[in-house]
Amino acid sequence: MVNLTEDRAQEKAFLSHAPGYWPNVSPELWNDWKWQLKNRVTSLAQLEEHLELADEERGGVLLSGDKLALAITPHFFNLIPRADAEDPIRRQVIPRIEETWSSPYDMIDPCGEDSHMPVPGLVHRYPDRVLFLVTDRCASYCRYCTRSRVVSGVGEQELHTEFEAVYRYLETHTEVRDVLLSGGDALLFSDNKLDQILARLRAIPHIEFVRIGTRVPIFLPQRITPELCAMLAKYHPLWVSVHVNHPRELTIEVKEALERLADHGIPLGNQSVLLRGVNDDIETMKTLVHKLLICRVRPYYVYQCDLINGSSHLRTSVAKGIEIIEGLRGHTTGYAVPQFVIDAPGGGGKVPINPGYILYHDNEKIVIRNYEGKIFEYPEIGNENVQFAPQREYHDEYLYS
Repeated sequence: MVNLTEDRAQEKAFLSHAPGYWPNVSPELWNDWKWQLKNRVTSLAQLEEHLELADEERGGVLLSGDKLALAITPHFFNLIPRADAEDPIRRQVIPRIEETWSSPYDMIDPCGEDSHMPVPGLVHRYPDRVLFLVTDRCASYCRYCTRSRVVSGVGEQELHTEFEAVYRYLETHTEVRDVLLSGGDALLFSDNKLDQILARLRAIPHIEFVRIGTRVPIFLPQRITPELCAMLAKYHPLWVSVHVNHPRELTIEVKEALERLADHGIPLGNQSVLLRGVNDDIETMKTLVHKLLICRVRPYYVYQCDLINGSSHLRTSVAKGIEIIEGLRGHTTGYAVPQFVIDAPGGGGKVPINPGYILYHDNEKIVIRNYEGKIFEYPEIGNENVQFAPQREYHDEYLYS
């Protein structure tokens, strides 16, 4: 028997918001992804037409435009309230004057990608996988963008990917088995252009699978057409990593787009960024990961916000991230618990950050605690030749309150 109460509650959780600030637009135009791109909000005048801007926002639009362009699709803009400058959706996409402030920790290239780029547009930082930067454009621009130096066309650098040089490099480097398409956002390409890229990669025998990192299903769900999904399905195994930070981003349209990808056999994972005033509390993150699972998306990573220039107002403490993972682990299904990571500044790669579950470890035993703070011992067997670092004695102070 169908539980109508649960069905209605779930429907309320995934709100449709068209046409919102565009009341006179026909459904045909609204659902056309090219119309959405052509009608993005890109100027102060357009913002002021719809929103009551705070001084910090108006100043940000006027002064931070040479760092990262302003662009918000109508779909995503409809999630923004008219008057609340501290709204978690608004904080992600509307410039603020704080973007012009400098922190002693800020970096132009916090992940060290430029120093690991053997050919223009290809980052080879890990042994068996590469990052292929196929474009510098996105449907909308996140104000904390790690690649703001090259993305949107107004940053410090320009992205000049040499596609043929990338393919030649991949053909000769047989250790590469995994290619991640990113940028920018590859799903902004036409079906035909993306088809050509994927076909070329798939022709390289040692490449086992391809991933696409994208925010398009969230910013521009109209792009996820049946034709696009059918084209992508030709290239299995192909994975898609989406980027959702707040549960309100998961509208009905977004849910349907994600389900369309999943129905074509494409595994979906989510990568969130921990952001101050957006998702830096346990209840928001728990709601987000639960809604992701309903959308058939596995929560994959939560990133500590990179040390990108002008992002200090959006960064929160590492301790807050650990607290959130502590509030998820054991308190909800393991499928809903992402891995909290720091992309080590300067190019060290992703480092997993976890609460302290190991209290003591030597050649004889490992002492662990569970999510309730209870302590358990497990025997260590067959590791007589392993050298263990000295461990303090474990006491109650190891336990989290």
